[in-house]
Amino acid sequence: MICNLFSMGLFKRKKKEEEKPKPAEIVEEKVETPPTPAVKLPKGEDAESYGVIFSPHITEKGAALEGMGKYIFKVSKNANKIAIKKAVEKLYKVKVKNVNILKMPSKFRQVGEYEGRKPGFKKAIVTLEKGERIEVAK
Repeated sequence: MICNLFSMGLFKRKKKEEEKPKPAEIVEEKVETPPTPAVKLPKGEDAESYGVIFSPHITEKGAALEGMGKYIFKVSKNANKIAIKKAVEKLYKVKVKNVNILKMPSKFRQVGEYEGRKPGFKKAIVTLEKGERIEVAK
């Protein structure tokens, strides 16, 4: 038996208010953006490190922090500072000075009349010893 989720009241339908302008009336220029390079972790032999660190987290703020020797990574929700430090040292072969952890909250998103949640994640800001460096985007 197929149930209709809208009739059960699980999702709310919005009432149509005013007529929106037709797509022919709206003129937009399409701007081509270059494809972003895929960011991956370096290949290594330690499978445990890949369970702790998922990927580098590339943002504008992260790019500014690179000048100070700080790098941002998405990490497992179960990872602690010690495990993150060991994983970065094994994967990138650098000396880690400090690790700070942040839990990013989930966010509500809406596409048309459909609402949902964007999942939260845990990220780590890793500070390296002076003179150490990581090539994040290759």
